[in-house]
Amino acid sequence: MAGKLSFEEGASIYKPPLFCGLNFKYWEARMKIFVESIDQGIWDSIENGSFIRKLKKNGSFIAKPWSQWTNEECKMTKLDSTAQNIIASALDTDEFFRISEWKSAKEMWDTLKATHGNINESKEVRSRSQARRKRRQNRKNLNLCFMAKKEDGSSSVSSSNSSNFENYSQLLQAFQETHEEAN
Repeated sequence: MAGKLSFEEGASIYKPPLFCGLNFKYWEARMKIFVESIDQGIWDSIENGSFIRKLKKNGSFIAKPWSQWTNEECKMTKLDSTAQNIIASALDTDEFFRISEWKSAKEMWDTLKATHGNINESKEVRSRSQARRKRRQNRKNLNLCFMAKKEDGSSSVSSSNSSNFENYSQLLQAFQETHEEAN
């Protein structure tokens, strides 16, 4: 497995996947699938923003009073409210407070994307790269080291790079670390 995922509840068709600030791209894909399975209009509201109801009065546009909304405008508002609820329900406390001030699902989504879209990916990639480099270095050091028998029958560690391994315990520790990382 590529590491522990941050989705404790597992997959559910009734609850959105929980986002705890890690592995945004995976969560984003799961959210899109989850939301679209409920209603494509909800995902459209997240991606493109909600319909802004305005009324032209005295040559300028003002917010249209709720009592004058058409059935279509009510439906569009309901889709955005549902989208906001799904997003808010999919976040842990820290992430929720990051987006709780926004008035539309698109603003919430865009904030999460701007905050986590590339940052977590970079951290995860950097972490995996560092672990790979460490494993390669350990393997290289193990390849350089070998056990040699002295004439009196005792063991000693020989190495073409003896500063890395001064004694047998260091060689054993490097072997164990390499073995643990490989599993």
